[in-house]
Amino acid sequence: MSQLLRRTSTRTRVVAGALVLVLVAGAVYWFVLRHPSSAAAAPEATTQSVAASLSTVQQSVTTTATLTPSIQEEVAFAGSGTVTAVDVQAGDTVEEGQALATIDTLQLDAAVLSARADLAEAQATLADSQDASDGSAADLARISADQAQVEVAQSAVTAAEAALAGATLTAPAAGLVTEVNVSVGQAVTGSTSSASGSGSSGGTAGTGSGATGGTGASGAAPGATSSATTTSSGAAFVIVGTDAWEAMATVGDADLPHLAVGNQVELTVDGLEDTVFGTVATIGLLPSTTSGTATYPVTISVTGSPEGLHDGVSADAEIIYERRTDVLTVPTAAVRTVDGESVVTQAGEDGEEVTTVVTVGETTGSLVEITSGLEEGDEVLVQVVQRTETGTGGDESGQTGQMPGGGSFDPSQLPEGFDPSQMGGPGGQGGGPRNG
Repeated sequence: MSQLLRRTSTRTRVVAGALVLVLVAGAVYWFVLRHPSSAAAAPEATTQSVAASLSTVQQSVTTTATLTPSIQEEVAFAGSGTVTAVDVQAGDTVEEGQALATIDTLQLDAAVLSARADLAEAQATLADSQDASDGSAADLARISADQAQVEVAQSAVTAAEAALAGATLTAPAAGLVTEVNVSVGQAVTGSTSSASGSGSSGGTAGTGSGATGGTGASGAAPGATSSATTTSSGAAFVIVGTDAWEAMATVGDADLPHLAVGNQVELTVDGLEDTVFGTVATIGLLPSTTSGTATYPVTISVTGSPEGLHDGVSADAEIIYERRTDVLTVPTAAVRTVDGESVVTQAGEDGEEVTTVVTVGETTGSLVEITSGLEEGDEVLVQVVQRTETGTGGDESGQTGQMPGGGSFDPSQLPEGFDPSQMGGPGGQGGGPRNG
């Protein structure tokens, strides 16, 4: 009986070993012979002849920018009064000179009359001083003081009349109304004090001295020529232009020396297919430092009125600081260095390769400038490396585990009495046959 068991065990081991060999052979056939495309693509080098040609070479600085309207006016009433009409609301588009709001003129009329009375009194005082003067130093000093009072009174009249004319506040520029901070029945307080500020339309931003410290813009229309305050925060109206744009960018200290006002800029704007053009308008001299890196502000003036621009949209900006045309160039891959010299390879008359020494200039993209050694139309050899597939593959049906010949593994083909648990490895018990 023991001899029978030993013979069975030996037979089982032989069958198991044969089965393993069959499985390995099938895997090799399936993954290598039937799918040669799975092998790594082999590089293939070819040599091409390229003519030296004239190109445009440019040097540029690339950065990111944020679009913003170049016209943003904050306007408010120059005079005091109660708002009697508000003619626009946020989101409206207005034209330059269009009425925005109106205040009552009761206080404005009184201010004009009072200013005119003060002026008349100052003029009369000056006339009396001139008539009574005997030419003494004291009389001449009195006349000078009275003359100054006349000038002050005249200035007050001018301001009062301007405030009266500005009882109807008008838009200093065409654009989109983004804020309306007044309403009918609200009292507003004007101010003639102002502070310098920025405004692309030529106006001067002012800061009012009223209760809320509102801001206003000046320069384009009666009533919008001085700052004012309202009982609400901010200016009475904020108007943003939609026809003129700027892009705000920053550059590093290494790029700053290359740039100058007037440099051409090409903007790639998110959501737009066409390139937007502009020029450098200003370059800031005071840097801001972040994590030890200094950057300088650059203002870019957008050319024309491109459609599809929006406030706050990001753009990639290429600031071109040098551009040369008709520059002789060849692909950078055609130039190599031999013994410290730049050389290219050309095909000789007899078909042999000839090495030619050249002098190179600036490199831009995949092209390099040739300043001597070649002429336009001269052919140079460029080696191009391409990856090619070693095969097209076989059956792409996605089936796996097939044996040579395409047949699938069939467990019924195992010898009678074969027990897979007798094989070593995962899933098997290992060791010898079971003792029953």
